Amino acid sequence: MTQSLYERLGATPGITRLAGDLVDQHLSNERIATRFAASDVPRMKHAAATFFIGATGGPQTYEGKDLLTAHKGMNISPAEFMAVLDDALAAMDKNHVGLAEQQAVLFAFYSMRSQIVQV
Repeated sequence: MTQSLYERLGATPGITRLAGDLVDQHLSNERIATRFAASDVPRMKHAAATFFIGATGGPQTYEGKDLLTAHKGMNISPAEFMAVLDDALAAMDKNHVGLAEQQAVLFAFYSMRSQIVQV
């Protein structure tokens, strides 16, 4: 039986670490850090982890807003979206995520672009 992406990313502990590192990348990325300046960082890390866990085949524990609602009116640019993808790649590299898993995650993130960019 093939493992789910959730399992291949280390299940809840691995994805929680990965999501935390992704948020840390956002906070230090000069292209998008101002978007997160007033954020509740622990809450943002928790939301990112639970969203990511559910989206990769793990337990459905995310209770936040849907992507479109969360990003509506933010006018996120294509360049900012790409900065987020760059941060995701850096976080996955830091966590020694395999190439196939990196590709799957980046594909999934990119598939959400229409719900995030300039909405």
